[in-house]
Amino acid sequence: MRESIVKEYRRGRLGRLDVCDAQPELLRVAKNLGRESETECPICEAEQLVHVTFAFGPGLPSGGLPLADLRELERKAGRGTTDVACYIVEVCTGCAWNHLLSVFAPGANDR
Repeated sequence: MRESIVKEYRRGRLGRLDVCDAQPELLRVAKNLGRESETECPICEAEQLVHVTFAFGPGLPSGGLPLADLRELERKAGRGTTDVACYIVEVCTGCAWNHLLSVFAPGANDR
């Protein structure tokens, strides 16, 4: 899906406002908690993407819990993380590109 969107943008079928639509809260979290990646933004090609992890589940904020690392989830949610899903989003803090990279259950993978 990511490559399809990038191709459509590069062909001119999607505008920058169509693909660079990160919400202000996502950009704030990316600037403060994002982990730098080695991937250049496919849209502006001027910034390195950062990865942001959010946890969603019972007892967590409705907008998700932004995490600096997965140990933080255990500290904040305790051992009751069986119904929690974590989402990793790549974000460009320069142009506001964002894309969901993966969804996983904590403990299922070493991330």
